[in-house]
Amino acid sequence: MSHFPRLKPSEEKRQRKLQRETGKAVTDFNMIEQGDRIMVCLSGGKDSYVMLDMLRHLQRVAPVSFDLVAVNLDQKQPGFPEHVLPAYLDSIGVEYHIVQEDTYSIVKQKIPEGQTTCGLCSRLRRGILYTTADRLKATKIALGHHADDVLETLLLNLFYGGSIKTMPAKLHADNGRNVVIRPLAYCREKDIAEHANVLNYPIIPCTLCGSQPNLQRQAMKALLKDWETNEPARIASMLNAVRNVKPSHLLDRTLYDFDDNQRLPTQADNLNQLNDNPTTVVPLHRMR
Repeated sequence: MSHFPRLKPSEEKRQRKLQRETGKAVTDFNMIEQGDRIMVCLSGGKDSYVMLDMLRHLQRVAPVSFDLVAVNLDQKQPGFPEHVLPAYLDSIGVEYHIVQEDTYSIVKQKIPEGQTTCGLCSRLRRGILYTTADRLKATKIALGHHADDVLETLLLNLFYGGSIKTMPAKLHADNGRNVVIRPLAYCREKDIAEHANVLNYPIIPCTLCGSQPNLQRQAMKALLKDWETNEPARIASMLNAVRNVKPSHLLDRTLYDFDDNQRLPTQADNLNQLNDNPTTVVPLHRMR
């Protein structure tokens, strides 16, 4: 029996779009391989619910077999409804683990009132998730960041970080063990929000982050929203731009040899040359 309501034709079309975009991102970056055990980080927000939904769809249609285990980090924020996620995950039959760590108290103690808590909170959360992935023998860690997050991060680094970079769709952690994937990297937030609303997920708001209205990221989000309304082609162009980088037309001498007029080899290039058995990428986005 389906856990979700019957969708209208327009809602089914949007769901298929999200499934197609997720499958394409997974394929383009070879996020999922045969035998993977993927730790799905479930915060209780709309993005992570939709990510779990999309990955479960891929489980059904993909030509490779992989396992999912949902993990929620209960950071002991006041009023956090501990029963919501277990009840939901039990209802859809997904394996899950609830990790309880009081990072809320640490953040409130270390960060002065009025200052941004996201930096310390994310570092603490990342360390706990990496440790949990090792304990659960997860081969990949799936995060629910989407295309709008990618663009917001690009603008944040450009305007405030002095670099041109954003969230990678696939990241090998510095510890050499964990691999982070972002299956929703091609999905737009508006589609995710509308899909989540239709499926009526039991959304849990973040009382720590949500109480900070003056974050730089919120300003970038507002900027993108304005462009979406008044210059929608600008958003599409930006999404194409992060996939169409030309080092020869930038000023980074570590990426391009301007004397010899050629791109400098990267660490990834060197690894590919050493690999005698390159991975075959299966086009998951073509599956139905």
